[in-house]
Amino acid sequence: MARPSLSRDEILEAAAKLVKQQGPAALTMRKLAAELGTAVTSIYWHVGNRESLLDALVERTVADLGELRPTGRTPTQRIVSVARALRHRLRGHPHLVAMVHERGLTEQMFLPAQEVLVREVHAAGLRGARAAEVVRAVQFHVVGHVLVERNRERAPVQRPGEEELWGARTADGDPELARALAAPIDTEKLFTLSVRALVTGLLEAPPR
Repeated sequence: MARPSLSRDEILEAAAKLVKQQGPAALTMRKLAAELGTAVTSIYWHVGNRESLLDALVERTVADLGELRPTGRTPTQRIVSVARALRHRLRGHPHLVAMVHERGLTEQMFLPAQEVLVREVHAAGLRGARAAEVVRAVQFHVVGHVLVERNRERAPVQRPGEEELWGARTADGDPELARALAAPIDTEKLFTLSVRALVTGLLEAPPR
């Protein structure tokens, strides 16, 4: 029996969940209807055909990336908090982000995050070209880091792995460094460390 009170938001939430778990190819109207316990016609009534559904998911993803709220007391803390939130959103929705990119809306997707960064950079006292450099540098750092993380996760098992490679080396006479490089990577810690160093350097750099 079809559910009587199905809403558009519920449909989009269920569709986003399917895409996140199995990728865009797994999203069919029949599968989505089965997940929701409703009739396919009900899906069409609320969101239109599959292309319209995908467009709505893209719009939803773009809007989600715009809801970034800076935290912290210093300019560096606040900009770093935006970078961390953006990374978290991109990491949490890889298939949806890929769909946005495929539809040529990548720049639109990042615009809200850039606008948040602009406000924070202005509050830190930077204007013009210097402010633009900070915004772009932070965005590129986030995207680059996410891409490296995704590539590492999807790479085949490495033989030998880092623990074997560094365990067999002297690391220029630094055994503690060798042990650290052989250990699993804490990507959250590494990202925070690197983006904080980047932002601090950019904000404190003397005017050219």
